[in-house]
Amino acid sequence: MTLFSRAHPAVCIAVWLLAAACNRGPAPAAERSVPAASNGGATPSSAAESGRPKIVVLGDSLTAGYGLLEMQAYPALLQARLDAEGYKWEVVNAGISGDTSAAGLQRIEWALGQGDVRILILELGANDGLRGLAVSEMKKNLAGIIEAAQRKGVAVMLAGMEAPPNFGPEYTVSFRQVYRDLAKEYKITFLPFLLDRVAGNPTLNQGDGIHPNTEGTVIVADTVWNALKPMVDAASASSSSGGLRPPEPPYAVARGGAVPRSAPAAHSLRSFAATS
Repeated sequence: MTLFSRAHPAVCIAVWLLAAACNRGPAPAAERSVPAASNGGATPSSAAESGRPKIVVLGDSLTAGYGLLEMQAYPALLQARLDAEGYKWEVVNAGISGDTSAAGLQRIEWALGQGDVRILILELGANDGLRGLAVSEMKKNLAGIIEAAQRKGVAVMLAGMEAPPNFGPEYTVSFRQVYRDLAKEYKITFLPFLLDRVAGNPTLNQGDGIHPNTEGTVIVADTVWNALKPMVDAASASSSSGGLRPPEPPYAVARGGAVPRSAPAAHSLRSFAATS
């Protein structure tokens, strides 16, 4: 199991801000369809044509790069890391602002049809939490996405998110547990919190207090990269040895550092409380 990051304090502030943003109502249409990253990453329309193995990042505004240039979104930064380290892989930014897990399930077959897709980074659920949608439905939708990828032999990284506390502690805990249960059930790589070390820090977020700024996005990309690199290495090795994919490590938990094979201890919102 991979442990790659430290739980960052101040998530309570972040999720309260997310809840406030949700209460302002849906974003305008232009904001809900942020273009995919194209500088250093592939757009969905061009990805199938390059012939390189693909990493598809299926997500919402955090993936789409809300408020950033296309080249500044974390999928584009992942592409830059791959290029710099000599990997002949291509990252497809399939993030759409405002997407819920249900919307992601509706377009998973399209997302997996972007050429030779080997890895899926699944970053969805934040908008489910903001709207207080049923946790059981979110789990069902995310499971459907994971199963669709695994049927095609695509390795999956699941990026966890936190729910705003205004729906009560039971909802918050159940929401968090969905990601852990799915990672364990499907034996996939797991990032407990995509915004680790970023959420709640005003110097790392845009003016809305929700979406990472350029500095925060670099940290997000680093967090994802630490989990992604071993997956790319494993997939590359399986291709060079005849195409048989090695099994993913059981319940691989990506948080930062070495790779112990044990589940992380559950943490409460208290552990994310803001520090002065």
